[in-house]
Amino acid sequence: MSAYLVLPGIGGSGPEHWQSRWEAAEPEMRRFAPDSWDAPQLDQWIAALDAAVAACSEAPILVAHSLSCLLVAHWSARSDQAVRGAFLVAMPDPQGPDFPQEAAGFGNPPELFLRFPAVVVASSDDPYGPLVHSRTRARQWGASLVEAGALGHINAASGLGDWSWGREQLRRFEDGLTGKIED
Repeated sequence: MSAYLVLPGIGGSGPEHWQSRWEAAEPEMRRFAPDSWDAPQLDQWIAALDAAVAACSEAPILVAHSLSCLLVAHWSARSDQAVRGAFLVAMPDPQGPDFPQEAAGFGNPPELFLRFPAVVVASSDDPYGPLVHSRTRARQWGASLVEAGALGHINAASGLGDWSWGREQLRRFEDGLTGKIED
């Protein structure tokens, strides 16, 4: 089994969020720790992600939600640390009307292929990131796309509980990485 880094978005994914539930159930999942979940600063979140990856005993799989999907793209362009891949869920559109002003620094993520395998998981009715945006970003980043159906922002408000379907998608993604470590 792989090491995983859990990368929540703004607010840090509370106890009812699928990320928190997965982390509680699986000891190989660890959460990265930026200075603030509510006042995100891109450079500080990149430094926190760099520190978290460096602290792993093996190259981890990044499990990102919302704002952290954009973080992963920025980090990929700035860091040379090895990860096995990135599982990117509910990517917001920084140009969208509901994108939080406090996260403006995460806007304009690089339009380059990520330097590791990735999959984007998108909802058909996400108020923060339309499906067309997720399709475009997946193509730009060289990631595959999995459409999850109508699940809103794929967060605690979506009522997903442990989100077993999502966990199965992560397992499938991980199975496709067997033996691959990209840096």
